[in-house]
Amino acid sequence: MGRLDRPGYAGAVDQIAQTAEGPVRGIPRRDGSLAFLGIPYAAAPTGGRRFLPPQPVTPWAEPLDATEYGPTPQRREEPNAIIPEPSIPGRETLNLNVFTPALDGSRPVLVWIHGGGYSSGSPASPWYDGRAFVRDGIVVVAISYRLGFDGFGVIDGAPDNRGVRDWIAALEWVQRSIAGFGGDPSRVTIAGQSAGGGAVLTLLGMPEAQHLFRACISLSGALGDLPRDRARRRSERLAEMVGCEPTLDGFRGVKERELTRRQHEASLLGRTGLAATTATLTDGLPWGPVVDGELIMRPTVDSFAAGVGADKPLLLGATDDEFTMVFDGAPRILRWVPVPLALRVVEKTRALRRGWRRANRARRGSGAALGRFVTDRVFRSLVVRVAETRRDARTWAYRFAWTSPTNGWSYHCLDVPFWFDCLDDPHVARIAGENPPQRLADEMHAAAVAFVRDGDPGWPAWRTEPGTTRVFGDQPALSRSAYDDALPLV
Repeated sequence: MGRLDRPGYAGAVDQIAQTAEGPVRGIPRRDGSLAFLGIPYAAAPTGGRRFLPPQPVTPWAEPLDATEYGPTPQRREEPNAIIPEPSIPGRETLNLNVFTPALDGSRPVLVWIHGGGYSSGSPASPWYDGRAFVRDGIVVVAISYRLGFDGFGVIDGAPDNRGVRDWIAALEWVQRSIAGFGGDPSRVTIAGQSAGGGAVLTLLGMPEAQHLFRACISLSGALGDLPRDRARRRSERLAEMVGCEPTLDGFRGVKERELTRRQHEASLLGRTGLAATTATLTDGLPWGPVVDGELIMRPTVDSFAAGVGADKPLLLGATDDEFTMVFDGAPRILRWVPVPLALRVVEKTRALRRGWRRANRARRGSGAALGRFVTDRVFRSLVVRVAETRRDARTWAYRFAWTSPTNGWSYHCLDVPFWFDCLDDPHVARIAGENPPQRLADEMHAAAVAFVRDGDPGWPAWRTEPGTTRVFGDQPALSRSAYDDALPLV
């Protein structure tokens, strides 16, 4: 889409902003705000830089064109993706987009880290352009990072956690350059959803990253925290499949598209059938942040228990039915795989399984029971674990309970257009129906704005009234039992 015919863009007078590396030319939007797209925060991770930490870009003197979205690490669009996240070809994939009310002033900053299971996703989504946040006086930055094996595979001779290093490099760019876009580098909030929410929690648990932000928002956070030996086995399996040594030189000799094509199969380590289906539950996400003992010293919640990030306010929560939709047709399946048997596959502790089933009697015998177990085990129990571990820190919890008329679920990603207050985007009707409640978007977006501005979303913190959760549903509510049915999994 060309810059002059892109919806919402005025295509009038170019705007020049200064970064630490050189000037960039942006484009005005019809609402009077400005967009700067595809700004490189690190050099292209290709050739001799492939599988290395993010490298500095070469400074430039003439204004760099920043009127089009830059190349994305995601090389093909996911056909079943809920959020519209385009794939854009090209080499300079380590880039970011800045949306600002104006170039002067010193406004709070929201840095958005997209989701996608650490293997897909894109910062070029129309949902992430932050119009409503910009309208409310906040500068929005949406970043890219290396995905899948490229960003998180363990390779002999290469650093681990290259994707994590990309997040840090992007946040360092924000510290160096956001003042040139009207942002205040001392008032940065990092936010993300799904894997992006997990990225936020990972960064919050890293001592080395604490100076890069002042607050965090984790929406449906999915932690990586992969043991290094497991990540190494997956990388070795991928090397076997593509016929190379599991080393830096070996993988550099394989084309990117071949590694991307085979990486999911490699992560299964030869499992098939039900074992392959439940692999994410038993072994974690296929690719993601690795507990390497170097950059990530220990599992994230253990870092919180040690007090890392305790001075940073955190807003986190989940939807009621993150992955229930996956098992929408499960009543047919459950004739052959009863829920107790399926739960036994993914959770070995009998007492835990029984405790969860007692707390969820209403769903017993239905496909929703298995889907809710997945939701509680991966997402909702994590909310409680993090909030309880950070009991003495400023932590706020929410629960998204509004159900979509399209399928009757409050499912994964459904809350994102409400937080961003972009219900008028044409892609939203597909997941939220023709008339999603603007009142709910107003409430959720206002809470996010208040948190970014002041570090408080407007309801009691978990440490003040343990368990207190803001429930976003048909009617506004506060609850101290919003996550009780997930407690057996904590």
